Amino acid sequence: MAALQRKEKNALEYLYDHYAGALLGVISRIIKKEELAEEILQDVFLKIWDRIDSYDATKGKLFTWMLNIARNQAIDKTRSKEFSKSKKTDDIENFVSKVDRAEFTEMSVEVIGLQEVLKQLPEDQRFVIDHHYLKGYTQVEMSEEFNLPLGTVKTRMRLAMKELRNLLKLE
Repeated sequence: MAALQRKEKNALEYLYDHYAGALLGVISRIIKKEELAEEILQDVFLKIWDRIDSYDATKGKLFTWMLNIARNQAIDKTRSKEFSKSKKTDDIENFVSKVDRAEFTEMSVEVIGLQEVLKQLPEDQRFVIDHHYLKGYTQVEMSEEFNLPLGTVKTRMRLAMKELRNLLKLE
């Protein structure tokens, strides 16, 4: 951390070598185009480098902080006009690639045991967690797309997080 805050190049290289794969995985769950996901990953590391002084170790782990930056950056990209225009012009070859990649990333989620933990949640809570954290939906987007009151989405999210903390013994 100290080396990062001193803006030492080798610290950023270390971060990239050890965390790029995991962060790219999160980005790829939201952005299915590989080259766009890799571009966002580069932006994420620039943002980490620029904002390392705002990281507070008392509020959470460095990886969680970086993960949130990656997730937010990917979601921001999906909301851009450029992204929505490119989605409309995807051809069938890209669609097949997206399906293949979706199956691959699903396997990696299963490898870490997340699916088993999520199965312990009630269906309505599992749905909001899956769509928010694994598919990149915001609470408002879930509310609009699945015709659920925003308050219901927020309540289910809060209950799910509480239950996950209990299941994982995080409190």
